[in-house]
Amino acid sequence: MTPTSQPMDESVDADSPIAARGATWPQTLVGVGVLATGLALAFGAIGISSEAGYGGVGPNFLPWLVSIVLTVCGAWIVWEARNGGFRDMDAPSGAVETYWSGFVWVSAGLLLNAALITTIGFIFSCMLCYLLAVQGLRRASGQGGVNSPRTWLVDAVTGVLISAPVFWMFTQFLAINLPGLTSTGWL
Repeated sequence: MTPTSQPMDESVDADSPIAARGATWPQTLVGVGVLATGLALAFGAIGISSEAGYGGVGPNFLPWLVSIVLTVCGAWIVWEARNGGFRDMDAPSGAVETYWSGFVWVSAGLLLNAALITTIGFIFSCMLCYLLAVQGLRRASGQGGVNSPRTWLVDAVTGVLISAPVFWMFTQFLAINLPGLTSTGWL
């Protein structure tokens, strides 16, 4: 032992892998969930016809591909979690407490979209979802001016500018029926 070296301390440092082992259980559960999802998808893919269609692949190709990728990723996540956890992770960012008001805004947008899509059509229900979700996210991040009519108008117009081309792409170019206000496929 050199004069400057210290004897090794047998106590566990808070940053050591041994101390972090307790934090690996949530990571392991995420991996098990991904693994279970992949296996469930594989079980479902068993019942899909494998008869080759256009291009030489059958309808079960994509479900099998996704199930294999999910199973491999889930196994990898479990292995990583059980061998010391995810290394080099950044410290969690954001508020210490949950911002429930923002959660309510985003949830209301999603639920109203699902409830109103057949009544007010795809474009306007998606615009409403976008409008409420953005309001919730803005409030959660503490942005000012969220109650300004200009902010609401800009968010509504942006929601229409996002949802209308998606609607038109599906209805006009891909011939997939989405709920609309008119039978023309343009609104």
